[in-house]
Amino acid sequence: MLKAIIVDDEPHIVQGLKALIDWKSEGYNIVASFSNGKEALEYLKNNKVDLIMADIKMPVMTGLDLLKEIRDSKVSDAAFVISSGFADFSYAQTAIKYDCKRYILKPVDAEALLEILREVKEENHAEDKIPVSKEMEDAYFERNLIGVIKGKYDDVILERVLDKIRNDDEIRYIEIQAEDNNQIDEEDDDSEKLAMQRKIYEAAKVFLGENEYNAVLDPSGHDKIFDVGFIFTRDLAGKMGISEEAYFEKLHDYLSDYAGVNVILFVGKKVKGLKNTSKSYGTACRLRYLKGFREKQSIYNYDDNDIKDNNDRVFILKDSIDNFIRSVEDNNKDRILETIEKLFEDMKESGTGSFIDININYIVFQLINLAAKQDDDINQEEILRIISEKTFENGVLRGSKEHLKQFALEYADYLSQLRKNVSKGALSDVEREIKYNYMSNLTLKGLGDKYYINSAYLGQIFHKKYGCSFKDYLNNYRLDKAVELLLNTDMKIYEIASSVGYRDVDYFVNKFIALKGCTPAKFRKQEKGNI
Repeated sequence: MLKAIIVDDEPHIVQGLKALIDWKSEGYNIVASFSNGKEALEYLKNNKVDLIMADIKMPVMTGLDLLKEIRDSKVSDAAFVISSGFADFSYAQTAIKYDCKRYILKPVDAEALLEILREVKEENHAEDKIPVSKEMEDAYFERNLIGVIKGKYDDVILERVLDKIRNDDEIRYIEIQAEDNNQIDEEDDDSEKLAMQRKIYEAAKVFLGENEYNAVLDPSGHDKIFDVGFIFTRDLAGKMGISEEAYFEKLHDYLSDYAGVNVILFVGKKVKGLKNTSKSYGTACRLRYLKGFREKQSIYNYDDNDIKDNNDRVFILKDSIDNFIRSVEDNNKDRILETIEKLFEDMKESGTGSFIDININYIVFQLINLAAKQDDDINQEEILRIISEKTFENGVLRGSKEHLKQFALEYADYLSQLRKNVSKGALSDVEREIKYNYMSNLTLKGLGDKYYINSAYLGQIFHKKYGCSFKDYLNNYRLDKAVELLLNTDMKIYEIASSVGYRDVDYFVNKFIALKGCTPAKFRKQEKGNI
């Protein structure tokens, strides 16, 4: 049976397509349906299908954007059928460019649909005899490898990965990034960062030579983390006749020279066997978020930073730290300030850099545990990100007392709101703000201050509800308003950009192209020509 999915934001359309023909007698099984392209994309990252039927206009991610994304990222080579309520030659042109099987008009005719299904089935049978291209094979391998890295795999996936990567007794996961990629501006164009990420990835594959499959592009999948993954096995250093540390230095220097920027390596802990890679991956992620607490380095090694349950325990200021943690948990602001004063007095008396490192580590892990206590399903990596972003940022001395005070007060509020689960009212307020003030300079921090909710927590619950960041949601809302103005007024492009909240007209045009596939002026001309 061939696998098919339907992507349409109108439930009656989905049900109508399912009932229009006898799919099973045609050799198809509808395995899932989705209300927008983003949901479908997440599914396709982990599931292979043979046919995708998608509406061209949907919220969050359109059918055309879904088509572009799966073709550009090689997530799926499934036959793609675009459905639309109106004929538009420009949409059809774009669809054809990205290898769309058919562009059909609603209401969908049963005979037309049967013709498409039979054509796709015939092609699939023919393709069974054709070898898969190396490019597509590599794309599937990388998806399987990322599954192993994140601990989301079965025996079949593990075997596929083991076909290309040596199963060593000593394996480390290494996360690699360009140093500048950690300084992220919400309004920055990511194209340069993506290009640099690709360059580092290509350099890593060249460095690995015959072991090129040990490198993987963008394993985190995070829209603001531009990482390259690297599976280090003991034999890689052994072939060169050098130590692990020397290998890491050699890798760092090669990638930095090749890319023309300083790269950062986050070396995870040593694990036994490829099946345990996710444990090493987790520690590498932890290093990324903890680097703000440490002196600047090019290589961060988990073995040098781990808190060990041995003699180091006697150096931890357990009483002082536990009092501080308790005050944060109770959201007792006066007590928070008092315990920080005491904590820094105790640290000052002891004095050494390694001593401070151990205690800072202990504080961070205790803070993570506080959040985990509120919600067993809490994303600890997300908590690490919040702690990292809100604490020892660029230009702030590591261990600054005043900065720790500011952070502790904010984090205590965050935990309090996590405990109370204040999401419903806050999200209603934010929705209303976007609806009536989308043209203003809206930010999570500003909205958090206005409605007395921690901005980090607000960002979390917003993403959980809408499946995208606040910034992306606001951008899409503004662009929808811009479309209304393009079609219903004679305002100039720069006037529309300003009226929907964009100070920079070039930025507005670029965002519009990304969403609609053409410039605002061309969109207006095409749409008005169809009226």
